[in-house]
Amino acid sequence: MAQVVATKLLHNAFIGNGSLNNKQTEKIKPRGIGRITPSHPRLLSVTARRASVTEVVPFTPEDIPKIGEQGYLSEEVLRKGDSSAGVWSKPVVKRKTKIVCTIGPSTDTKEMIWKLAEAGMNVARLNMSHGDHASHQKVIDLVKEYNAQSKDNVIAIMLDTKGPEVRSGDLPQPVNLASGQEFTFTIKRGVGTADCVSVNYDDFVNDVEAGDMLLVDGGMMSLLVKSKTEDSVKCEVVDGGELKSRRHLNVRGKSATLPSITEKDWDDIKFGVDNQVDFYAVSFVKDAEVIHELKNYLKSCGADIQVIPKIESADSIPNLHSIITASDGAMVARGDLGAELPIEEVPLLQEEIIRTCRSMGKAVIVATNMLESMIVHPTPTRAEVSDIAIAVREGADAVMLSGETAHGKFPLKAVNVMHTVSLRTESSIMSGGTVSSLNQAFKNHVSEMFAYHATSMSNTLGTSIVVFTRTSNMAVLLSHYRPNGTIFAFTDDKRVQQKLALYQGVCPIYMEFADDAEETFANALQVLKNQGMMKEGEHVALLQSGRQPIWRFQSTHNIQVRKV
Repeated sequence: MAQVVATKLLHNAFIGNGSLNNKQTEKIKPRGIGRITPSHPRLLSVTARRASVTEVVPFTPEDIPKIGEQGYLSEEVLRKGDSSAGVWSKPVVKRKTKIVCTIGPSTDTKEMIWKLAEAGMNVARLNMSHGDHASHQKVIDLVKEYNAQSKDNVIAIMLDTKGPEVRSGDLPQPVNLASGQEFTFTIKRGVGTADCVSVNYDDFVNDVEAGDMLLVDGGMMSLLVKSKTEDSVKCEVVDGGELKSRRHLNVRGKSATLPSITEKDWDDIKFGVDNQVDFYAVSFVKDAEVIHELKNYLKSCGADIQVIPKIESADSIPNLHSIITASDGAMVARGDLGAELPIEEVPLLQEEIIRTCRSMGKAVIVATNMLESMIVHPTPTRAEVSDIAIAVREGADAVMLSGETAHGKFPLKAVNVMHTVSLRTESSIMSGGTVSSLNQAFKNHVSEMFAYHATSMSNTLGTSIVVFTRTSNMAVLLSHYRPNGTIFAFTDDKRVQQKLALYQGVCPIYMEFADDAEETFANALQVLKNQGMMKEGEHVALLQSGRQPIWRFQSTHNIQVRKV
């Protein structure tokens, strides 16, 4: 409580007159930070205001003692109102936004998967557009081996289906297309010349019309459709470039009439069931029927796998609400979304998709081109850094790396950039005692109300939350309300632990539950203390609620504040 009071005093001091005296400035400086001597009087005000919002800012990576964690001033220092010792307490709050890493040739070894996990990877993504079942099986086995050996971390597995991709055929060598040149796409198989190439989709001719804009690789090249025959589409090159084999094709404003789940996808989905993956990312979902079909199949298999549709089709936007309602979340796949729709719509759609998922309590992932330049360069562009920060501020559960970790030159550096940018952005977000209002969708069960009030209480007291779950429901509800502190979700089910690795602010911990509630509570607090996640004497909000009663009667729900 002293910490909350001290924070409010600091906030009032900064906002009240926009400046601090030297004595006040000294009280917010961590060790190693010299006296602030701004060249302009307003700089001190800005620096102070930032500190008021974030409690303590990790000024450089060296100020963050351990990857994945954020430091803060000890409660003892705040209680005394004196920081002359300049001591940082042991870090206890982890990065909230999760990181999804695509595993590929650059990262498919045991050494690299271990290093990615240590650097901040929370979910390993298998892109079924590349590789075969044998190569993906190897990655699944390595991730499971890591999970079996790790005591305080867990990596979830996401299988990303290829979907009904329309691609050009093989070329003996790349073809250079120049603006104004004529070029033909044909549905005849095996054609690959300097002025004509095959397409893998028999209805391609029926789906396009004269005047359509055909995009190659999401817009790396563009061609205007001039005319068509029974088996060919003749185009004029608008923006040229080097056309290689098997390039992805989109028609601006249109989606292919292929089914969202192809025969190959069903084989891959069965492969995922056999290997008990945690999530399916389903490509080119156009309507909710696809989600219902997949969920019915999973139910028939007895598979507990969550379904995350990729919003990347023009046809999916009118059906966005029903698709997300039927699903367990959504992925903002900005590459194809920006190819099928005007690119200026993508930021607005990203914000809308995140807002829709948040309103329904569903997980949302922002993907594509987040650190694209780091595939070949060791540092990101400043625009990419801002892109990550915007996704974090808008409330995404996770941000995703694709080629950066799959085949890039600097996969570990890319993860580190995502980690540090997310952490720094989270530390700058205003931490108030209020919670977003209880949405109508969350008023159907007492558990939702308890999650809401537990978040409000933990924010007011400045504590983290401990919850015990066998279904993940309560931890997911708490994540929806975005409490300031970490959600320590204890479970005795490994699958539940892995599933929770995707959700914002949730730290899933596996622990065997005792028959006695008090014994389990004590064990949980001891685990947090032993792993350095909480300090002795610190308070925590402990929540007993949820659809499945654990050590309580069906109608009994309670929130406690306990001391470690």
